[in-house]
Amino acid sequence: QVQLVESGGGLVQPGGSLRLSCAASGGTFNRYAMGWFRQAPGKEREFAARISWNGGNTDYADSVKGRFTISRDNAKNTVSLQMNSLKPEDTAVYYCAAGNYYTPTPSAYGFWGRGAQVTVSS
Repeated sequence: QVQLVESGGGLVQPGGSLRLSCAASGGTFNRYAMGWFRQAPGKEREFAARISWNGGNTDYADSVKGRFTISRDNAKNTVSLQMNSLKPEDTAVYYCAAGNYYTPTPSAYGFWGRGAQVTVSS
């Protein structure tokens, strides 16, 4: 079992930046692909970014490409999401997830954190 805990959410003005972190425990972190997903009120959970087990591959949703950067540190069992040029439509609860497959499909991830709220508003 892998336990995931997100941190770093908050309120930011449009155009600002936030960095989300996700700390993993209880499993072999470097075995897993990691993903960041988000869910806005009244909407389904959607893919934001993913990273392969060794960090060699990354991928982003079109809506965040060029603004968000995913990274991981296998020595520290952490994965991060740097979010720049934030927009009001980025407002959502952000979840990190661990899975056996490098995929943007949420149902393929077996372990999830509880989420971190990100609000972009002036």
